[in-house]
Amino acid sequence: MEERLSGIDGSRNLMRTSLKAPLLQVEAVGKRFPGVLALDEVSLDLNQGEVLALLGENGAGKSTLIKMLGGAHLPDCGEIRINGERVVIRSATDARAAGVAVIYQEFNLVPELTVTENIFLGRERTRFGWVDHKAERDAAIQWLARIGMEIDPATKCRDLTVAQQQVVEIARALSTNARILVMDEPSAVLTLQEVDKLFETIRDLRADGIGIIYISHRLDEIYEIADRLVVLRDGKKVGEAEVRDTSREQLIEMMVGRSLESEFPDRQPTIGEERLRVENLRYGRKVKDVSFSVRGGEVLGFSGLVGAGRTETMRLIVGAERKEGGVIFLNGEPVEIRNPGDAVANRICLLSEDRKGEGLVLQHSIVDNFGLPNLVRFSKGIVLSEKLEREEFERYSKDLNIRASGPDQKAAELSGGNQQKVVLAKWLARNADIIIIDEPTRGIDVGAKFEIYQLINRLAAEGKAIIMVSSELPEILGMSDRIIVMHEGKVKGEITDVKNSSQEDVLALAVKE
Repeated sequence: MEERLSGIDGSRNLMRTSLKAPLLQVEAVGKRFPGVLALDEVSLDLNQGEVLALLGENGAGKSTLIKMLGGAHLPDCGEIRINGERVVIRSATDARAAGVAVIYQEFNLVPELTVTENIFLGRERTRFGWVDHKAERDAAIQWLARIGMEIDPATKCRDLTVAQQQVVEIARALSTNARILVMDEPSAVLTLQEVDKLFETIRDLRADGIGIIYISHRLDEIYEIADRLVVLRDGKKVGEAEVRDTSREQLIEMMVGRSLESEFPDRQPTIGEERLRVENLRYGRKVKDVSFSVRGGEVLGFSGLVGAGRTETMRLIVGAERKEGGVIFLNGEPVEIRNPGDAVANRICLLSEDRKGEGLVLQHSIVDNFGLPNLVRFSKGIVLSEKLEREEFERYSKDLNIRASGPDQKAAELSGGNQQKVVLAKWLARNADIIIIDEPTRGIDVGAKFEIYQLINRLAAEGKAIIMVSSELPEILGMSDRIIVMHEGKVKGEITDVKNSSQEDVLALAVKE
């Protein structure tokens, strides 16, 4: 059988010859929702023992496609073949019967049930009409061992780390005899060490002949783990290539539909006076005598492994946690910040890494979210002026290029990049001078990342002091004027010559004892 793989520019074709049908064939599938063509005759295939990266910006159609494979959506046209045979997947049960398992970004585990109970939930093994707990436990141990993870199968899932929960999801998928595994943003909340372990597991599964569809916004991971890639944009397949033949620049251009001269926008910083300084900040074992300063017009990056104390330090600065010691100086004068209200009053704001849990009220409209910290400004006495609130929101929405159907759209319905812009808008409306952004682009696609980077640079150019916490080393190196590196609650070093520094330089400090 012969298959053509289109090159990046569409001008070259690669020929693949195979003696048997691919493990999975998706042929010209389409799906339309009211007012939206989510998938427009998309085709792809997956071979045994292959990792296929499925890429595209938010709204490109990736979620719709994997929900088709998982049985949540039925295609309006086209067909799906597994081992050459046409299948119709109307439900999760159909997907399981066809050998397909989808591990969504939001895990589907029941926290109060044990590891074993979650693995066999809905497929309990019985003997004489009773659940055979011993058989399930023995099987759970075998599946977990196959992945190379030692977890007590009697542990409740609520007591597991995120990485361990992910392992349970994989074990559950394999226990259904899945031959096709779809992984949606599997590394989003993992540490670097946990990502390495995940990749070991994926390589083992690939060696066993399992085909894996891997979705991630982290391009470094694609080059680390994937064999081939397919790119969707606006519901259409716009590119397909071997990973080893595709440059990072070509991949980004495919995803965003335009050429980006650089992954990070250029900036000529004009750095002014010191705006914020902290001395000997302490908080138990998490923050130990941390001292640093940031100046107006400066982007100060904070790096370190997960658990280094970066987020805890930022929460102490804005009063979300009570410091046990240390002094905070604002424009050279000591200030006492006891709670987030004090921080806001001093024009300091924090964009939390958990924008969905702490930055937004997801079921409220975006204009309501925008107005929450600005109610005093938009009120006359005790009466809120919705007209003033909406006018101000429309101004920021246009200025920040927030893409939404209107101010009344729920925050939950926006893409990650637009959610981040709404959070930024509400703090800019408070006229914050010191902006702390924790994981500014987590879960955000490449095109939206570039827009967020441009906004950060613009705010710095306006003289605001920016502190950026990020786990992505390319982002830290690409955006920062200086970098503070933390390890186990302490500042381990400072990088001032960022342009001539490497990821290895940052990591050397991040693991320094």
